[in-house]
Amino acid sequence: MLTVLALASVLFLGTVPEQARAIVIYTGWERHAVLGADVRLSCSFFSWHWTSEEVTFSWTYRADGSRDSISIFHYTGGVAYLDNKGPFRDRLEFVGNPARRDGSILLKSVDFGDNGTFTCDAKNPPDISGRPSSVRLLVFEKVPIQAGVITGSIIGTVLGLLILIVAIYYLMRFLVARRVFSLNVSKHGKKKKETQQRQLWTPPPLTISPMP
Repeated sequence: MLTVLALASVLFLGTVPEQARAIVIYTGWERHAVLGADVRLSCSFFSWHWTSEEVTFSWTYRADGSRDSISIFHYTGGVAYLDNKGPFRDRLEFVGNPARRDGSILLKSVDFGDNGTFTCDAKNPPDISGRPSSVRLLVFEKVPIQAGVITGSIIGTVLGLLILIVAIYYLMRFLVARRVFSLNVSKHGKKKKETQQRQLWTPPPLTISPMP
């Protein structure tokens, strides 16, 4: 999905004037994790310029039910500054690769209290204008199977409908073509029979009786 979004952004931004181009940031939409497990939150970006040595990544966190966001991570000048006093103290690790435009972080031993929205922002000077991207973390005692089942069902249903529509389309084309062919054959056979009947039938000779 991220690849599709990247390609769509490239096509869209390619039509925008040079001075209006901006950095485009990508994260997942929703991330599920099992209680006590480690979870990776991915963040990458698209930029029209080469990756700058001054590239920066920033992560903020807003807990479910809270209106305020707090800063939990910042990368700049080749140095990663980790959260050392917030809820992820000693549980956050930078696992990205800035040279490859990757600003991912790893949360260790997640708890129910970690549920919330994580927002990633990136800058790649001179591309510094862009909209941050957010991913919501949901921690479960057991990852609900229905989450994957529902997603798979939706995808399967859409694909099934597309296949059904294509099948109906080609079936209708076949039936129409068959009907047209039958009508043409019927008309051609009827005309051929009438022609043969005309050729076989000859008018009786005309006889003229002599005058008395």
